[in-house]
Parts: sequence; C-alpha cells; structure tokens
Amino acid sequence: MSPLLIALIAFACVFSSALLGLYIRTLLPEHHLSDESISVVKLATGLIATMAAMVLGLLITSARLTFQTTNTELTVNAAKVFQFDRALARYGPETQDIRAEFKRNYAAVIELVATHDSATISQLDNPQAISRSDALRQQIDDLKPGNDSQRALKAHAQQIADEVLAARWLTLLQAHGSIPVTFLIVLIAWLSVIFGAFGVFAPKNGTVVAAFFTCALSATAAILLIEEMNRPLDGLIGVSVEPMRETLSRLGQ
Repeated sequence: MSPLLIALIAFACVFSSALLGLYIRTLLPEHHLSDESISVVKLATGLIATMAAMVLGLLITSARLTFQTTNTELTVNAAKVFQFDRALARYGPETQDIRAEFKRNYAAVIELVATHDSATISQLDNPQAISRSDALRQQIDDLKPGNDSQRALKAHAQQIADEVLAARWLTLLQAHGSIPVTFLIVLIAWLSVIFGAFGVFAPKNGTVVAAFFTCALSATAAILLIEEMNRPLDGLIGVSVEPMRETLSRLGQ
C-alpha cells in the first residue's frame, strides 16, 4: 500500500471521528456534558494523546535514521565504485572493456534509482541484473596478472567488487521498511479516539470544523512523512542520486 493512500485512510478515520464526536454531542443528555464529566474525559484523552505523541516521535526518529542510513550507504557505495574503477585503470589497458561495461551497468542502475518508483527499482535484483553482476565479477576473476603489482590490484578490485555488490543488496533490503500494519491501526485508533473526544465537547460551528480539519491533516501528514522516509528509494521523498551521478562522470577517465 502506498504511503499516500495510508495517509488518506488515516485522515478519513481521524477527521470522521471528530465529526462523529460533534454529532454525538447533540444526542447526549445535558448532565453528560457537565464540568466534572469534561474533566474526566480530558484526563483520559490526555493520557492517550501523550502515548500517541511519544509513538509518533519515536517513529519519526526511526524513519529519519532509516533514510539517513540508506543515503549514507549510497554515498559510500559511490565512493567504492570510483575506487574500483581506479584499481582497474592502474591494472592496465586490458581492463578497458571491463571498465566500459561496468560504467554502462552503473549508469543503468542510476537511472533506475532516480525514478523513485518501487516497481522500477525492483529490477535491480531481477535475474538479468544478477547475471550481469556475476558476468562482470567473472571477467575480473579471469584477468591474468603478469607481475606482483597487477596481482595486488586484481585482489583489490575483487574485494571492492564484492563490497559494492553486498552494499547494493543491503540497501535494497533496507529500503523497503514500513510500519507494521497492526502498529498503524493502533496509532490511527488512538488519534481517532482523541479527535472524537474533542468533537464531543466542542461547539458545532464552521471554525471548529476547520480547526479539526487542519489538525487531522497535520497529524496524518506526520504518518505520511514516516512512511515516506521508511522507503528512501521510492516515493515522494527519495534519497539523492547526485553522488552516484558525480561518480559516473569520473568513471573511465
């Protein structure tokens, strides 16, 4: 389910609860709206609001960490890609074909990541992509060093290639995180209860409805932000591919 759809569902639940609270107010006997009753409900609602605020804060922190981790891994991976290309360049002219093929493959990866579309990005771990990576790795293994320097450079290139591929799969695995469905249901239920209680004890007028609309929109925007940052490779908020493009411009030199 897309983050935007989740946010829209959350908004519908929360705002509808506020409107339902306004309607229930018209049905309640007057003594249910006494100062004592309002005080008790405010205390109960305050407890739920505190828990919801804590959970939202923790989720935003966790999502931000996921986003920053993925962004850092892509940047580090881009630096290793450049190191890999330079190791092959120092090996000798016999690696020119490997470097050219690697540059084409890396350019294709950048274009896929730059789409920020989950269906497109999923092509990074399809059988064809895996086959290309294995073929490139085999070309490096097939190099025949003629001296100690070339042997050291070959070993260095093999090590970096393994690190780049490992980081690539790790980034893909980490980039599909999202809040568990049960967690979302509980959080939205808490927010709905809070807004429903607000509606029960609020006068029914346009200003109150507008305030409920704005607050519900703000609360569900936080859920949208969390979901988006939990999926750093796709969606409205995606990691920057500029470090990768900068590396690509230097490959093959």
